[in-house]
Amino acid sequence: MRLPILLLSLAAMSSPAALAQTPPAGERPIALVIHGGAGFVPRDSLSEADRKAAHADLNRALDAGYGVLKGGGSALDAVSAVVVVLEDSPIFNAGKGAVFNARGGHELDASIMEGHTRRAGAVAGVTTIKNPIKLARAVMEHSPHVMLAGAGAEAFADTRPEIERVPNTYFDTPKRRQQLEKAQREEAAKGKREANATVDPGKYFGTVGAVALDRQGHIAAATSTGGMTNKRYGRVGDSPVIGAGTWADERCGVSGTGWGEYYIRYNAAHDICARVAYRGDSLQAAADEVINKIIPAAGGDGGAIALDREGHIAMPFNSGSMFRGWVKPDGSRGTAIHEEE
Repeated sequence: MRLPILLLSLAAMSSPAALAQTPPAGERPIALVIHGGAGFVPRDSLSEADRKAAHADLNRALDAGYGVLKGGGSALDAVSAVVVVLEDSPIFNAGKGAVFNARGGHELDASIMEGHTRRAGAVAGVTTIKNPIKLARAVMEHSPHVMLAGAGAEAFADTRPEIERVPNTYFDTPKRRQQLEKAQREEAAKGKREANATVDPGKYFGTVGAVALDRQGHIAAATSTGGMTNKRYGRVGDSPVIGAGTWADERCGVSGTGWGEYYIRYNAAHDICARVAYRGDSLQAAADEVINKIIPAAGGDGGAIALDREGHIAMPFNSGSMFRGWVKPDGSRGTAIHEEE
C-alpha cells in the first residue's frame, strides 16, 4: 500500500494548488523597507531644504536597493547597497554623518544578516572604515567569526583590499560638532557624576538600516550607526548585536533604531521575528508589541522596520519621528519622517 500513497503524495505536490503556493522565482514578491533613524525631530526643527534633502537621500537608497532586487539580485546585496548610500550621506548618524564621541572622534558599528542561511557579520567601534557595513559583510563572508571590534576589526580590514579606509576626520560634519558641544555644555552644567548616572534618550537616536525580500524568497537585514553623541568608555549599542538591533531568518527580518541598551536587554529584533515564527503573530502585531509596548514599559523607546516573506512591511516607532522608506510588492513606494506622513 505504500507505493500508491507515495504516488498520491507526489501527485499532490505537483498539483496546480501546490505549485501556486511556491510560485517560480520570477513571480515571487520583492519588497524593501529602510530607515534613517528614529528620534524626536519636531517638524519646525527641519527646514524645507533639510526635509527635501532627507527625502532625496532616502529615495536614492531605495533606488539602489530596489534596483538590485528588480534585477534578480539577492536581498543581501540589496540591503548592502541601501546602507552604503545612507552611510555616505551626511544627513544620517552612520558613516559620513556619524556623531562625535566624548573625545571628539567617531566610533562606528554595523551588522548584516542573511535569513535563510543565518550567516551574520558585525563590527563595533571602528574608526577608519568608510563604510562599516562593507566590513561587517566581509567579516561574515571571509572570516570564521560573527563580530570583530576596535583595533582587531581594523586589522582584519587590512586583509581586505575592497575595504576603503579614511582618516577619522572624514566623518566630521558641522551639525554633529554642534550636537557634541551642546551635549558637553549640558554635561558640565549637571556635573560629571550626575551626567554619568543619567541619560538623555535623545542622544541615542539615529541609525540607518534596511530589510529586503528577494525573488528567491530570501530575506536579509542590515544596520549601521555612529552610536550615541558624547559616548565614552567604548560604549556599544544594539546595532552590531545580532538579535538586538539586526535579525533575519526564513520568515522575517528586522532592523532597529532607538535606545540600544533596551534593545539589547530585550533582544528586540529577534523577539519580533520569534513572535511571527513561534506564535504565528502577524508581522505588524509582533512589531507593535515589542517596539510600542515591551520596550517603552521597560523605559526605552525608538522604532524598527520589519519585513516578512510575503512582503508585508511594518514600521512602528514611538519617538515622534523615524526617517523611513519602502517599496511594497505591488511596486508602490514612499518616504516619510513623521507619524502622519
